[in-house]
Amino acid sequence: MRHKVSGRAFGRPGHIRRAMFRSMVTDLLRHGRIKTTLQKAKESRIFAERMITHGKEGSIHSRRQAAAFITDTSVVKRLFDEIAPEFADRQGGYTRVIKLGPRKGDGAEMVILELVS
Repeated sequence: MRHKVSGRAFGRPGHIRRAMFRSMVTDLLRHGRIKTTLQKAKESRIFAERMITHGKEGSIHSRRQAAAFITDTSVVKRLFDEIAPEFADRQGGYTRVIKLGPRKGDGAEMVILELVS
């Protein structure tokens, strides 16, 4: 039984799964939108919204926590200077998932994960 086990495993070890989410969130914050599978988007939006919340707090501690997760320092600067002030009056729900349909190769449900404007 899966008591108190949260999150999806994606058939990967934990450190590789964390690296995948770090790169997805970094790319989402860099470009504003990414194309991925539905399940990966649902999992990575948790981390993306947490990073935007850190950006809204704006303290040194929250900046260091964001920098520990995001792989590019220029994206951290952009998060705190440009992205977080846009969501200052919003109480969550910073991302949107738009379904695209199945992928041709394996039929996985593809989506666009983007920041809400």
